Amino acid sequence: MPPATTALFPSLALFLLLLSSTSNAHNITRILAKHPEFSTFNHYLTVTHLAAEINRRETITVLALNNAAMSSLLSKQLPLYTLKNVLSLHVLVDYFGSKKLHQITNGTALTSTMFQATGAAPGSSGYINITDLKGGKVGFGAENNDGKLDAVYVKAVAELPYNISVLQISQPLNSAEAEAPTAAPSQLNLTAIMSKQGCKSFADLLISSGADATFNQNIDGGLTVFCPTDPVIKDFMPKYKNLTASKKVSLLLYHGIPVYQSMQMLKTNNGIMNTLATDGANKYDFTIQNDGEVVTLETKVITAKITGTLKDEEPLIVYKINKVLMPRELFKPVEAPAESPKPSKSKHKVAADAPESDAPAESDPADDQTADNENGVAGLDGRGLMMVLVSLCIGVLLL
Repeated sequence: MPPATTALFPSLALFLLLLSSTSNAHNITRILAKHPEFSTFNHYLTVTHLAAEINRRETITVLALNNAAMSSLLSKQLPLYTLKNVLSLHVLVDYFGSKKLHQITNGTALTSTMFQATGAAPGSSGYINITDLKGGKVGFGAENNDGKLDAVYVKAVAELPYNISVLQISQPLNSAEAEAPTAAPSQLNLTAIMSKQGCKSFADLLISSGADATFNQNIDGGLTVFCPTDPVIKDFMPKYKNLTASKKVSLLLYHGIPVYQSMQMLKTNNGIMNTLATDGANKYDFTIQNDGEVVTLETKVITAKITGTLKDEEPLIVYKINKVLMPRELFKPVEAPAESPKPSKSKHKVAADAPESDAPAESDPADDQTADNENGVAGLDGRGLMMVLVSLCIGVLLL
């Protein structure tokens, strides 16, 4: 076999590995399904919607409880949404493989959990203490549990380094804060939540128009709300007052999506999104875009930016935005400025009466694209380039 062909084998293997790794996201439900001893734990991760959140995160550690340990937890007869808080205390938002557990700096580490990340945990009650004990054991305990380590590490169930680690622990972690009574989403007062966090004016409009009933009806099935802050509503009121009663309701419903959309989901699912106001031919949709950490909502009339999160407790999430979302069905879209006639492309003829300018000439984007096409580089994004290289490698191997 020619040396050049032999040298291509490592490169081809690397490319195929990259292609396969980018297409295989972790799925906690499938991982645990291979281990019947965790069937109860797996079931409750699904019904509490924690499984979906685990799958969305890129770096995660799940402290799994076998069926016997889950029986002990379920004997407390906690309501479902309280049980969700307890289970979320068993999901660490960092990667801890079995090897890392025994290499903890100073023998102990404090790490955040999904209970802390949701904002439902008071103070630091959503943190877990991990301590390397004598005899090769590793203990786990809630930070607010008077230093008690309720459980010890049993074994590694599954590990995908720096992505997801599933570790079995001996017992459920105790936390008075996590076990405190928690209202179900449908029992939450949506307008009260908004009123307490800078969106009282918008909440008042929902109530006065009757649109709050539609929002509340959608909470259990999943709801994302975009709430303009009080100063934004104050500036918008002259326009709002000019709308008819039905159009006011449509405008308000335009600020809700009938599905749960976490910030990570918004960043990864850019595109057109229907709203609570969508009704057949009346699209009432907008486009979600992101630039790094900045997420914007584009309506053809205005572009609003998400400035914060008021509440994130799946299946309900409420964001603050810096502008009222104005649908094109109710407001005139912003028209793009008319293009001025393009100057002649002749580089040798200049009108005698044309004023001279010292400013450098700007390149025409169309010309730049033409140049790229002539050089054969147009249309090759990262994935296309990778596929071309793989094809070349395979082609050489077949020679």
